Amino acid sequence: MNTGLVIKHTGINYIVQTGEKRVNCTLRGKLRLKEDKATNPVAVGDIVDIDLGENQKSGIIVNVHPRRNYIIRKPSNLSKQTHIVAANIDTAFLVVTLILPEIKFEFVDRFLLTAEAYHIPAIIIVNKTDLYKTYDLKQALAEFKDIYGKAGYEMLEISAIEKTNIDKLKEKMKDRVSVFLGNSGTGKSTLINCIDCSQNAKTGKISDAHKSGMHTTTFYEMFKLDFGGYIIDTPGLKGFGLIDEFEKNELYHFFPEIFKFSKNCKYNPCSHTHEPQCGVKFAVENGDIAVSRYNNYLKIINDDDAKYRY
Repeated sequence: MNTGLVIKHTGINYIVQTGEKRVNCTLRGKLRLKEDKATNPVAVGDIVDIDLGENQKSGIIVNVHPRRNYIIRKPSNLSKQTHIVAANIDTAFLVVTLILPEIKFEFVDRFLLTAEAYHIPAIIIVNKTDLYKTYDLKQALAEFKDIYGKAGYEMLEISAIEKTNIDKLKEKMKDRVSVFLGNSGTGKSTLINCIDCSQNAKTGKISDAHKSGMHTTTFYEMFKLDFGGYIIDTPGLKGFGLIDEFEKNELYHFFPEIFKFSKNCKYNPCSHTHEPQCGVKFAVENGDIAVSRYNNYLKIINDDDAKYRY
């Protein structure tokens, strides 16, 4: 029996790093059936036990060690299954762009909610800042920073082209396990190549027809960084479906600014939807909570998943 780290997942195949050796692995049948709600009972970042074959070049994953955290989503609005994006993470970096592709605020808020729920520190990377030269885009950037600054999130303005704040990003990643997530085309793989030139993460172009990203990374992979630490690259996502286990009366806990002002509510519990003298609604009216964040909170608790494209 050998213990190792899952560094790549593609389809039903996994690559596990054990010592200096990389082993191609599949799952033991019982393990595949153990978590029937998950499309992938094993994820990149997992610590696993493997049985090596006679040639010592392939193996079977027989056990997954307990995870300290993980990012999980529903792969579609019709699915009852879930998908574990990555496990055992120190920092999750959400990569967004104001244009090419245009930012999706529902995606941002659903991801941040999940990161909060699973105790994963999240940092927002506003990428491609070299494109934000017009007055309108500068204003849009300022508004975005105001929204998520009020929510308490740290943000980094990054340009892989101009190398803006790359050193600051590397400081946040040094000696840590990080994951990059975002919509297709936001530049996750380009950033990885910029951060560590020894990597060769595949990059692609933006669709001219829809000004949206095209899937370039098609699997989940962990890279060891030359300055210390690991980065997990993930396929671009169209949306971020929330799992069914979230309790509606607890969702406000995962919006930090809503949770903060909920202490001013007259009634407890308070859903922050219709109750009188609600501290959250007062904060929205006063501009202390962004209207977009509050509206997305309402959409989530009102079961608007069917209208949300994943």
